[in-house]
Amino acid sequence: MRSCRSICLVLVLAFASTTFTFAQSTDAVMSEVLKPSTPLQENLRVLTDEIGGRVPGTPAMQRAIQWGVAGFKAAGADSVRIEEFTIPQSWAEGDTQANVVAPVKFMVRAHSIAWGPPLKATTARVVDVGMGTDAEFAKAGDIAGAIVLAHSDVLKTWDDLFQEYFRAPGIIANAVEGKALAIAFTASREHDILYRHINTGTGRIDVIPQVLLAREDAQRIARLLASGEKVRMSLSMPNKIGPEIKTANVVAELKGSELTNEIVILGAHLDSWELGTGALDNGCNAALVIDSLRAIKASGVRPRRTIRFILFSGEEQGLLGSLAYVRAHQNELDNVVGELVLDEGSGPVTGFSNGGRKDVDAALAPMLQPFAPWKANQITDDAMTGTDHYDFMIEGVPTLVASQSEANYLVNYHATSDTFDKVDFAQLKKNEAMAAELVLELANAPQRIGPRLTRPQIEAAIKETHLDDQMKGFGLWEDWVNGTRGRKP
Repeated sequence: MRSCRSICLVLVLAFASTTFTFAQSTDAVMSEVLKPSTPLQENLRVLTDEIGGRVPGTPAMQRAIQWGVAGFKAAGADSVRIEEFTIPQSWAEGDTQANVVAPVKFMVRAHSIAWGPPLKATTARVVDVGMGTDAEFAKAGDIAGAIVLAHSDVLKTWDDLFQEYFRAPGIIANAVEGKALAIAFTASREHDILYRHINTGTGRIDVIPQVLLAREDAQRIARLLASGEKVRMSLSMPNKIGPEIKTANVVAELKGSELTNEIVILGAHLDSWELGTGALDNGCNAALVIDSLRAIKASGVRPRRTIRFILFSGEEQGLLGSLAYVRAHQNELDNVVGELVLDEGSGPVTGFSNGGRKDVDAALAPMLQPFAPWKANQITDDAMTGTDHYDFMIEGVPTLVASQSEANYLVNYHATSDTFDKVDFAQLKKNEAMAAELVLELANAPQRIGPRLTRPQIEAAIKETHLDDQMKGFGLWEDWVNGTRGRKP
């Protein structure tokens, strides 16, 4: 790997002959990020090893919020605050137990799906419903009082992950309609890796008990059923359900020197699931956001517009922190020049998704040219749900999401294996260099990269990018249609 000095020299030489005015900030900010010794790695070690997994409403999440406040202050923020909001119900897993009791006996490795209702110790027959399509449920016949076993494909790509989420609502609906006792999802990871998913995005408890089974155990059950055996399983999920909980976003600022009321946002979510320690999802990028503030401040390059650095909470429960922020800051949204979010681990950034905003491409392209040596200057005119840009996007604010290669993110996603040792710090610093530089360029650009869209314009972008399919898959469509989420007419 090349040294910081040689990387910066390549960047300067590559773009010295262009007409772009990136030389000062590229040299200063990216060089500051890429120094051999920065607080980035130690900050993340404290978050993951000493605080650990961070579910809203837990003491660990409260400590993480204070970690964010202290980190921003140490980084030199002009101001730091927490903005509280509520999640309708609290949830914690109890001692989940699953065992096959007939025709043979063996223990099944399992965890409850998050925000699932509790289930008292019960023994029931198991019915295989394949991939959980309507036709497969119909073929399975009577499922009343049964544990339905739903299969999965091995997770290899981003599309596989989206499909795992998209299939769940249909499986849940069919199971509820057939009066099943519970749903047993087959893990999409091999080698007994278990992880935490959630299938409700409202912060409220789901409608049926759901459990995730280790892939190897689930396939053993499926083979027994396929051979004609009648399988019975005992299942206990004493999940702990509580009243509404308070959590908070952490917000820091570097004030603009001229256009103080115009705002550029760099964000990542601070919360995580608790089976691992939330290093790739999304602790590494929370640490990146804090260190980006430090690097910009230390570089001496003053932003014209205000840059706001936000660590969102409640992302894993349905993007609840960014939704709360958007609702609380409605009167500022016209002044948000753009928002950049990172939420895909420490894999290499390959470019940026613009939320279907082709109108920003001409202004954005030169800002990405300093990243060409890392092959990270691609703009994709697509739109997606799934992270903390979503509610800004459907409010018409220009949004950017860092597109990243899968690297080791997917196999460790929400899993027991999502720990500090999985983070590629050399690559994470490159990603930070690009994030810090890009938000600074957005803050210092002569003109905004694009306007805030009207609702009809947002509707057109949703249709063109087929974002409506994702919104329906994640249960977000009705809120958009009825106006409870997104820009009003």
